[in-house]
Amino acid sequence: MDLLNTLVDKGLRRELPTRDEALAVLSTSDDELLDVVAAAGKVRRHWFGRRVKLNYLVNLKSGLCPEDCSYCSQRLGADTGILKYTWLKPDEASEAAAAGLAGGAKRVCLVASGRGPTDRDVDRVSDTIKAIKEQNEGVEVCACLGLLSDGQAERLRGAGADAYNHNLNTSESTYGDITKTHTYADRVDTVQKAHAAGLSACSGLISGMGETDEDLVDVVFALRELDADSVPVNFLIPFEGTPLAKEWNLTPQRCLRILAMVRFVCPDIEVRIAGGRELHLRTLQPLALHLANSIFLGDYLTSEGQAGKADLEMIADAGFEVESADQVTLPEHRRRGGCGSGSGSGTDAPEGSGCGSGCAPAEAPGSAAQAEPGDARTDLVAVRRRGAGTDVAPNA
Repeated sequence: MDLLNTLVDKGLRRELPTRDEALAVLSTSDDELLDVVAAAGKVRRHWFGRRVKLNYLVNLKSGLCPEDCSYCSQRLGADTGILKYTWLKPDEASEAAAAGLAGGAKRVCLVASGRGPTDRDVDRVSDTIKAIKEQNEGVEVCACLGLLSDGQAERLRGAGADAYNHNLNTSESTYGDITKTHTYADRVDTVQKAHAAGLSACSGLISGMGETDEDLVDVVFALRELDADSVPVNFLIPFEGTPLAKEWNLTPQRCLRILAMVRFVCPDIEVRIAGGRELHLRTLQPLALHLANSIFLGDYLTSEGQAGKADLEMIADAGFEVESADQVTLPEHRRRGGCGSGSGSGTDAPEGSGCGSGCAPAEAPGSAAQAEPGDARTDLVAVRRRGAGTDVAPNA
C-alpha cells in the first residue's frame, strides 16, 4: 500500500504527513486495518521499542467544577452520580499515589477539577508534589489543574513538577460547540505557559464527540505545532447526565485508525491511550499497544478502568514490557529539545471522562469507508467508588 509505505518513511524521518495523508488513514477500510496497524507499529517501535509507560491518576478534587464542558462528568450542574470531594491533603494524595507506583507506574498525574488554580491551590499542590517526591525517589509528577495564570507554571516547576497537562480536546473551529465558559485560545495559552516554564507539555484530544475526520486531523496537527511531548488520546465516555450521553460514535476499528493517524503525525512523541479505551477498544486493546507507547494504570478520574493486574497481563501477553523508572521515555533528540525534565510525557485528565494505489483515498466523514458506530455499551460505564476520596482500596 503506497500510502502506508510513504507514512512509515516519513515517520522514521520525523517528517510531517500531509493533511490528505492523515485523512486517508481515517478512511481506510476494515480489510486494510491490520496493514494500517502494522505500518504505524513500525514507527512506534522505531522510536519507543516495545516499552509501555504506565501512568497513574490521583484525583485531588472531584466534581464541583464551574465549567460547562459537554463531555465532562464533573461539569457545572451535571447529575452523574460521581464522587464529589474537596482537596485531598498532601499525605492522602501521597498514599493514593503509592498504590499506583507499587503497581508499576513511573508517573503520577495530579488532577483537580475547576477552571484553574488559585495561588493557594498552587501552594497545596506544591506541598503534595514535594510529599510524593520525598517518599518515592525518581518518580515523575505531572499536574493538571486547569487554566494557568502568569507565574503559576514556574511555581509548580519550582516545587518539583515535571510536566503539566492541558488538553485541546477538539479542533479550534468546533471548540465552541462543546464548551462556552472558556475558549480554545485559553487552552493553547496554558500549554504554552507550561512549556515556557520548562515543564514537559502534555496535551491531547477526545474523540467520539460527533467530530468529523477533519476535526480530528486539525487538532492533532495543532498539537504537533504546539510541540507537546505527550499526546493522550481519549475516547469519550458518554456519562448519563451530560449533554453527550447519547454520543456512541466509536467502534474498536475506528479507535485504532485514530491512534494510527496520531502516531503518523506525532511519530516520536509519547502517544497515550487514555480514558475510554476499555469501552471502545474492548478486546482490541492489545492491538492498540502497537500504536501507542503509554497507558493509564487502573482507574480514571471519575470512572473505573480495567483492573491493574489485567493491564499488566495484557502488556505481557502482547509481547511488550513495562517501561522502568530508570528508562527515559522520549528519544534523545526530543530530550534535548527543551521539554523541561526530559522525562518524556505529561498526562491527560480523562473524564472517566483526544496517495496511492491499494488504499482508500480521503473521503468525507460518514462515507462508506467508515465503520458504523456500535451499540451503546452503558454497561461498561462504571462510576469510580474506590481509591482517592474513599476508604476503599484503589485499583492499581
